[in-house]
Amino acid sequence: MPAQGAPGDASTPSLGAHTLQTQSEGLGTSPVVTDPITSQQHGSSLIVFNGGYLSNASGPVDSYGNRWKQLGNDVPFGNGYGDRFNVKAYVALAAKGGSEHTVSFTKNGNAAGEISVPFIEIRNAGVLQDVSQNYAPTGLVMTSGSVTTTGPATLIAVWWGDGGIKRMSAVPNNGFTVIDSYLKLPDNSGVQCAVAYKQVAAAGRYDVSWAGAPAQGAILWLLAFQSK
Repeated sequence: MPAQGAPGDASTPSLGAHTLQTQSEGLGTSPVVTDPITSQQHGSSLIVFNGGYLSNASGPVDSYGNRWKQLGNDVPFGNGYGDRFNVKAYVALAAKGGSEHTVSFTKNGNAAGEISVPFIEIRNAGVLQDVSQNYAPTGLVMTSGSVTTTGPATLIAVWWGDGGIKRMSAVPNNGFTVIDSYLKLPDNSGVQCAVAYKQVAAAGRYDVSWAGAPAQGAILWLLAFQSK
């Protein structure tokens, strides 16, 4: 179920509403549409990810007509997947919102294919201050790159495991809290994912390490949102 965030100080960024939509292999449909959330009418930034088949390359469309910008390049999964799967990240700053807010992706390459779509609102955040993306090698601990803030910020960390496994754990350190995850996959497979956040009150340099089992590699994102 989607989570609805609590109102906060308009001068300080905070976690807003969020949801994670998943479709398992062979049972997907196009378009994939997230569960509706209630976002702020104005003043929020939005982040959405598309983790799944590379051939499903269409960008996001949301129910409030926001303009989405892709962050960096597509990141392909390694570990023997033959460049068939990747992760794409998109952001909408100073977004419009309201009730029944959804994001959809047209699956133009493989409508039935597996996909995971985290959709997160960061309230009172007009600035994406810093972004880090790295591919952590296979291990029991996977560490992100770092981000630097200049004041109070909301940090969003997203973990995408690459192991061919159906049951796993992914636990972040450094005060991050998991808000959505897909770590128990069905027998027909899916795209594992975990989303965590942390509020920081001051300027600084931050990272996060994920402890997980069994050992696998992971595509890791860390994003820092500020009000200015």
